[in-house]
Amino acid sequence: MKIYQQLIDNQEKLAVIGLGYVGLPIALEFSRKISVIGFDINQQRVELMKNKVDPSNELESSAFDNCNIEFTSDLEDLKKAKFYVVAVPTPVDEHNVPDLKPVLAASRTIGKVIKKGDYVVFESTVYPGCTEEDCLPVIEEISGLKLGIDFKLGYSPERINPGDKVHTLQNVVKVASGSDAESLEEIAKTYELVVTAGVHRASSIKVAEAAKIIENTQRDVNIALMNELSIIFDKMGINTYEVLEAAGTKWNFLKFFPGLVGGHCIGVDPYYLTYKAAELGYGSKVILSGRNINDGMAAYVANKVVQHIIQNTENVKNARILVMGATFKENVSDIRNSKVADVVKELRNFKLHVDVVDPFASSAELMHEYGFGLVEEPTGKYDAVIVTVMHHQYNDLNDEYFKALLNENGLVADLKGSFRSKVASNTYWSL
Repeated sequence: MKIYQQLIDNQEKLAVIGLGYVGLPIALEFSRKISVIGFDINQQRVELMKNKVDPSNELESSAFDNCNIEFTSDLEDLKKAKFYVVAVPTPVDEHNVPDLKPVLAASRTIGKVIKKGDYVVFESTVYPGCTEEDCLPVIEEISGLKLGIDFKLGYSPERINPGDKVHTLQNVVKVASGSDAESLEEIAKTYELVVTAGVHRASSIKVAEAAKIIENTQRDVNIALMNELSIIFDKMGINTYEVLEAAGTKWNFLKFFPGLVGGHCIGVDPYYLTYKAAELGYGSKVILSGRNINDGMAAYVANKVVQHIIQNTENVKNARILVMGATFKENVSDIRNSKVADVVKELRNFKLHVDVVDPFASSAELMHEYGFGLVEEPTGKYDAVIVTVMHHQYNDLNDEYFKALLNENGLVADLKGSFRSKVASNTYWSL
């Protein structure tokens, strides 16, 4: 009997390894259809999920209802599965080199529990070739089993978008691949249980890996173009968002916008592709150029704000700045690879006083990760307010709000261009 049939007949279990912002939604969605084991090495996170709490603060407790799932950190429990989905993070290190430690650790875990007839599918974002060239040898060495003879391998890149309630697992087409024709079909059919939008069957694992890596690389390069245009237009005294509005009236103009590029997708994934390209003897030109522009935007923003303060504040040493938003994107609590932290660091390098507020972020997590926390609310007058992340709580802010926060010559630095028609009492600047 094929693995798909065994799963839907509840004869076998599916396991998800890594229950972060990607793995947990996948595990819960599958558990409404089949029997699931949710595995994470962090016992504290496991206990939270047992109590219907999402450690990533993405899902409500109701998302755990009517789910046939066992949360565990015990390898013995994991051995009960037949179909393994790996959804661990794939970051880069401080030198922007791919850090494969989590995915290789997951591969070692798989090697300890896998049996004849089992399936292993990776969802973690990696460079083309990583699943077969880096992960597979680890699994085979530890398990003593051989691909094609004893077990099947696949790759199906995650497309989870944190904070997005529209583009969910169910209604976004899933890409699937397998180590042979049979595995491709069984993997695709299994995902079709939970993805109503359908599954695209890729011709090989490498094609699926490459498809994932260029999704975010394309966005990164396009945002880099917008950021470079923003720098140019600023020198010309032109508002970038007004230019984009005008250009956007043409049917084939792609609507990208300038901004800080953080998070664990756009700001990370391109480095996996350029790393592999360099390994093959090709030095990326366009992709790394875009990365350099985007990684430099935090310093650019900080310098623009400091220039205004120097020109408009009598006592620069006593200048105060309020930063609104610390997460990597709007309406999420995730602070990983947040470029707002880089803005704060740059401002503090000038020995300026910086207060940070955010309705979603954890002050303790920010302190642990970046060395600064949040203030409960703004106090006193500021020389500049930087709106970095457009959380929904900021949507209705107006001229009076900013006027009350700022000194007479204070600056509103609006990185998303959301307040350009609302600020009249103070100096306004946006990307």
